[in-house]
This record gives sequence, structure tokens and C-alpha cells, in this order.
Amino acid sequence: MSSDFTDYRDIFLNDRPMMDTRAPVEFIKGSFPGVINLPLMNDSERQRVGTCYKQQGQQAAITLGHQLVSGEIQAARIQAWADFARAHPEGLLYCFRGGLRSQIVQQWLKSEAGIDYPRVGGGYKAMRSFLLETIDQTMAQCDFVLLGGMTGTGKTEVLTQLRNGLDLEGHANHRGSSFGKRATGQPSNIDFENRLAVAVLKKRSRGIEQFVLEDESRAIGSCALPLALYQGMQHFPMVWLEDSLAGRVERILRDYVVDLSAEFNDVHSEEGFGLFSERLLASLNNVQKRLGGERHRRMLILMEDALAEQARSGAVDLHRGWIEGLLGEYYDPMYAFQREKKGARIEFAGERGAVIEYLCERGSLRG
Repeated sequence: MSSDFTDYRDIFLNDRPMMDTRAPVEFIKGSFPGVINLPLMNDSERQRVGTCYKQQGQQAAITLGHQLVSGEIQAARIQAWADFARAHPEGLLYCFRGGLRSQIVQQWLKSEAGIDYPRVGGGYKAMRSFLLETIDQTMAQCDFVLLGGMTGTGKTEVLTQLRNGLDLEGHANHRGSSFGKRATGQPSNIDFENRLAVAVLKKRSRGIEQFVLEDESRAIGSCALPLALYQGMQHFPMVWLEDSLAGRVERILRDYVVDLSAEFNDVHSEEGFGLFSERLLASLNNVQKRLGGERHRRMLILMEDALAEQARSGAVDLHRGWIEGLLGEYYDPMYAFQREKKGARIEFAGERGAVIEYLCERGSLRG
């Protein structure tokens, strides 16, 4: 029988293909990048076995499990596991703790399909602990610098050009503001933390010991930053990215109107523009209280006119009206206050080229 595999660092650095044999309800709560869920038991089967275990003990639960997963159901699941194993000979399988479920899958693969396939020792729990430790160790051992700036300065674009940049919003699949929702959903919070930890692990394996990340609030949409990281961000030094108002308006128009409406069309086909319009209007309503009634009504009229024109002709020019209004009357005063509050921590400020050059030099000197 194949031995257990416990080199978690190797698993994540090399993107080893893995099949998760836990039930779908467990998988949805959190897993790892690129993993496929091929469960031993579905949710209802797992629930029945769990109830049996509590009432009658382990042996009765095992017996019930074998009764539930037998015949054609068993054959279909073994076929799916075998297909995965043959397609990914370098892969692994796991369950929650590296216990009975993965052991049964491993045994059935061997006896019914003739495939010796390794499982992850300690299972999901051990790999999850390894990734959480990776973040904790990185917080203790590495340097961090925050990238701040007004809305629309292109902070994410700068981060993606830096070998030591960490794109928190990318891992959260959200742009960070009230308008930041994408056409596709966000990962679970556990998945977000796991993605972030894998990215950190890979960068550290390339010798990076200093990271640049955007100045964020604790929540990026529905995803929350690890507490230790967020607490650290209240003290990290900052670099401030600057751009003209015109440049910021054009970037927001591209990101939040042109690209986002195209994304909705790609994901939702004919319904895409309607859903995009609803999302944009809902985003404005999210900040209604902070805008105040009169300003919200003005912005709403501008946005509705812009959406109507976009629907008619595809033209997006009218969107500049509400974008400029929101920047001038809402976001810029808020960010100006933030900059003043964090001023003592800002060690450099400049436009895109100068900021990238500074951060590259800073990383090479200290990384």
C-alpha cells in the first residue's frame, strides 16, 4: 500500500494535483487552490453515518457507510477516482485528518482499479495548519510595506509588476471598495487565506523576504484578512501612489464599467448587462447613508442616464459624470483624511514609474 505523503511544502510549491475525498459541504467551507472534490460520501450519506457513529459507535458507522456506498454508487466513485489518478500520476488524495475515509478510498483504488495512490498524512487539517503557520512565520520573519493612494491610482497594477507584490484583492476576487464586487463570486474565507499563504510560500521559496501589499481595511468584500496581518498593517511603512484626477477617472471607467460589464456579459450572456446595471446601482446604494440624500440622488440620476445610454449605444462617456462626482465629493476627502492620519508612516510618494522604481530598489536593498 502507498505510504502517506507529509511534505506539505512540496505539495504547495509544486501545485501537486489533489483530490479531496471529504463531503461537498466540507469542501465548500474551504479547500486548496486547484483541488477537485471527489467524495467518498455525499452530504446526506455522511450525515447518516455521523448520526450512526454517535448513537451506535464506530463499527456500526463503518458498516452503514459500506452499505450506503456499494454497488453502482461505489463503482461510479471508484471510476472517478481512477480517472483522476491516471490523469495525475504525481497527485495525492486526502480526507479531513488523513484517517478512515482516505484510507478506504486508497484501498478501493488498489483492490478495484489496481492503482497504488498516495494520500496526504494528516489530511486537510495538517495542510491547513501548515499554511496558517506559513503566514505566522512570514509575519515574524519578513518586512512589509504598504501601498496607499487615492481611489483609481492603479495600486493593483503596480503590485502585479513587483516580484514581491501580494495582490490581496486578487486572492479575494474583489476590488476592495463598495463597488468592488466581480461577476464571479468570492472564495470562502478559508480559501482566501489558503490562496494567500500559498502565494507567500512560493515567493519566499524564491528568496523574497519583503512584501508590498495594498493598504486595505480588514474586510475585502466578504473575505477577512488574517488578524495578525491586519494588525501589522496599522504600523507598516507606506508608499503613496499618485495620479491626476483625469487619469484616475479613466482607470475607474475602464475597470468598473468597461471591463466589469464585459465580465458580466462573459459570465451571464444575454442577462449580463442587466445584472451589471443592478450591481452598479446596488453599489451606489451601499454608500447612500455616507453620501447623504441629496448627493446620492444626484449621483443616481447620472448613473441611470449613463447606463441607459450604454444600453442604447454601447457608449460609456456619460459614466464619467458620476465617477468624477464620487471621487470629488466622497472618496477623495476620505482618502485625504487617511493620508494625513498616516502621514508619519509615508516614506515615499510619487507617480507610477517613480513608485515602482522606489519599491524595486527598496526590495533589492532589504529583501
